[in-house]
Amino acid sequence: MNYEDKFEDYMLKEKGSAKSTLSAYISDIREFTDFLEERGKQPEKATKADASAFVLKLSESGKSSATINRKLASLRGFYNYLVQIAAVKENPTQGIKSSKVARKEPEFLTVEEVEALLDIKDDTPAGIRDKAMLELMYATGIRASEVCAANIGDIDLRIGFISVRSSGKTRMVPIGRPARAALRAYLMTARKELIKEGKDDDHALFLSYMGERLTRQGVWKILKYRAGIAGLEDSRISPQILRNSFAAHMIQNGADIKTLQDILGNEDIMAMRLYLTLTKNRIMDVYDKAFPRA
Repeated sequence: MNYEDKFEDYMLKEKGSAKSTLSAYISDIREFTDFLEERGKQPEKATKADASAFVLKLSESGKSSATINRKLASLRGFYNYLVQIAAVKENPTQGIKSSKVARKEPEFLTVEEVEALLDIKDDTPAGIRDKAMLELMYATGIRASEVCAANIGDIDLRIGFISVRSSGKTRMVPIGRPARAALRAYLMTARKELIKEGKDDDHALFLSYMGERLTRQGVWKILKYRAGIAGLEDSRISPQILRNSFAAHMIQNGADIKTLQDILGNEDIMAMRLYLTLTKNRIMDVYDKAFPRA
């Protein structure tokens, strides 16, 4: 059994790694051992210079920083194992820094684009439902999964709040007037027509044509369909981009990052990135207009 096979066996039995994940590790390791073979070396004879040359080759071949980092992580794990079994003295990847992954700026729609998406006239039960759902998503910034999980009892249209459950936590999020009006219209008419044979799927807020709780795939399809009618580019619309749009428009109108994160229930740093990007742009705009030697 060679070292690759021993490592694979170790990861499966001792670490309980998923086969799909392990398959990617082994593929990365074999790519490096093939590279070493071209240099006339065995895996246990690899040096830091070999590992650095491999990373350089990947970069010159056009591999992304994320791909290079993943392959480097696979090799680190492999050589940590070889050190553990005393097959090598040192890990040749030690000290090689991961590449910086270029982060895309968060995408969001303009206010005019959101209005085009929300103001489509459709008085069918599905059309009334779709407007209520998208108005709610934009008014609160909630995720597609949170929309699907919402029940009628989670919303209070009199006060204007929705109780959002996510990751074992519950947060109260305010709902604006247009969204409340759209939800009221949906609950009074369209939702009753979407219920099939008296079935009320656990009081789900949004129902499909089958009278069942709307799924995330259903949310995606509705959003893409409405975007097409509104004339928006398909690549520029998704539940996340609608969520980003809520955050961006809040920031542009003076919302602070702490309040925004409380509303979004952010475990990630999407709101922070949006906040920093838009605040930086606003500062530069003010500077350019106000400073005589800008």
